Amino acid sequence: MDLIPRKFYLDDIFDDFMVPERTNIGKCDIYEKDNKYHIEMDVPGFKKEDIKINLDNNYLTISAEKKSADKDESKKYIRKERTYSKFERSIYLGDADEENIEAEYKDGILNIIVPKVDENITKKYIEIK
Repeated sequence: MDLIPRKFYLDDIFDDFMVPERTNIGKCDIYEKDNKYHIEMDVPGFKKEDIKINLDNNYLTISAEKKSADKDESKKYIRKERTYSKFERSIYLGDADEENIEAEYKDGILNIIVPKVDENITKKYIEIK
């Protein structure tokens, strides 16, 4: 027998405080295949236009920002959790070919393919005199 019922007074105030991480936004898998980096990232609830991908100083940065919908005065909200949302994630890729990066967004999953620079092209051998 519980002395305090499950839905106790002000129970919802502690929802976000007590649970450290409830979101799957920005979680990713990174693997290497065929001399390319493959990044599969969960970005649910965002539109393709909300997502930005940037490569700067060998850091691939994925960011997304979603603003809340216009407030409808005719609705009486009991609870409103879907408001402004933003995240940013950076991944170091030391040998990325920045000219040939491909990205696709489908069903809440962002797939990025980053070809690696051919080491033979970037290596420079110095002759000793």
